[in-house]
Amino acid sequence: MASANTSWSEENFSCSICLDVFSSPVTTPCGHNFCRTCITEFWDEQVKYKCPVCNEIFNTRPDLRVNILLSEMVDRFAVRVKEQPCVEPAEVPCDVCTRTQLRAVKSCLVCLISYCQTHLEPHQRVAGLKKHRLVEPMDSLEERMCKKHNQLLELFCKTEQAFRSLKDPPPTRDWTTVEVRPPSSVGTLRRSLDQLEEKLNMEMKKLCVDAELKRVQQYEVDVTLDPDTAHPNLILSEDGKQVHYKGVRKKIPDNPKRFTQNRYVLTKQSYSSGRFYFEVQVKNKTAWDVGVARESINRKCLIIMTPENGYWSITFHKDVLVFNDSPPVRLPLRAELQKVGVFVDYDEGRVSFYDVEARVHIYSATGCTFNEPLFTVLNPWSHYGGKKPLIISPVNQTQ
Repeated sequence: MASANTSWSEENFSCSICLDVFSSPVTTPCGHNFCRTCITEFWDEQVKYKCPVCNEIFNTRPDLRVNILLSEMVDRFAVRVKEQPCVEPAEVPCDVCTRTQLRAVKSCLVCLISYCQTHLEPHQRVAGLKKHRLVEPMDSLEERMCKKHNQLLELFCKTEQAFRSLKDPPPTRDWTTVEVRPPSSVGTLRRSLDQLEEKLNMEMKKLCVDAELKRVQQYEVDVTLDPDTAHPNLILSEDGKQVHYKGVRKKIPDNPKRFTQNRYVLTKQSYSSGRFYFEVQVKNKTAWDVGVARESINRKCLIIMTPENGYWSITFHKDVLVFNDSPPVRLPLRAELQKVGVFVDYDEGRVSFYDVEARVHIYSATGCTFNEPLFTVLNPWSHYGGKKPLIISPVNQTQ
């Protein structure tokens, strides 16, 4: 009998009514055990006599007698519990004890629970529990576990309650003679930082261009295309805002203002001072010219667009963007252009081009000499440029 009860814990000797260790345990006809006082008081308050555990109803109030065997086992258990030391203030208590907490003798890193000698017994007997890792008692086990790796933290600060057994710091070492070589990840980190810096610089530059574009957009002018200047292969819209190429040459009267070789068209409006800005939609066009030209340009001969010939313009053709100069200046093209903004400061001698949708500055020609009126000049190209028109569009300053 002694060997039979060695593996029992406090729960095996507890009354299911008071949840305490049996006192004068008695057995009901259905086989359940209770403290004599507990079951007596329970039945005194009931109309029917039933078992508090299985709810079996008895026709008459059972005649209860002390369970001698269970009583002896309870007495032996009480003696063994008394032999175990209670927890002191500086010790780790057992997490399983429900009444008087006994001192824990081991902590389980799998269960995350500390056990006294009695409650530790299953870990020493059950095959599955024997595989659990037991260590010296530790409190707050869950806080000592790494949530990412589900393992016990291996280092603790002594002043923040490290391991309790760590009383003296480990001996220090002279590290002055130790050479530390940077790991290969330093190169990766440096490249990442360089890329981040480049990206930040681009964003800052974009913000500056955005502010600059909003400023020049304030000088928007309303311009319309002049049909008297349009090459015979060009078709203008009724409102004078669009131009596209037509393969059939129109029979229209010639005049000194009309282009007869270059497929260009000018606006009716010209400017001889101050600042002005306009935007041209070039979306879905595969080739085009956009810029400004002075009044005295040659309109009857095939002329190359350059500042020397009176043109300040950019050309897009075969996915190449250039400023028309001698020689042409090739410009970076980050994405498909949809709308080009053109700003002219007549007095300062500057012509600037912008990618309106991307909020990017494309190019600026500076130090220009303007001594006569300037007109907007457009060239939708022939079939190379596609059938879509060039459109003089209003400025949308909410972008």
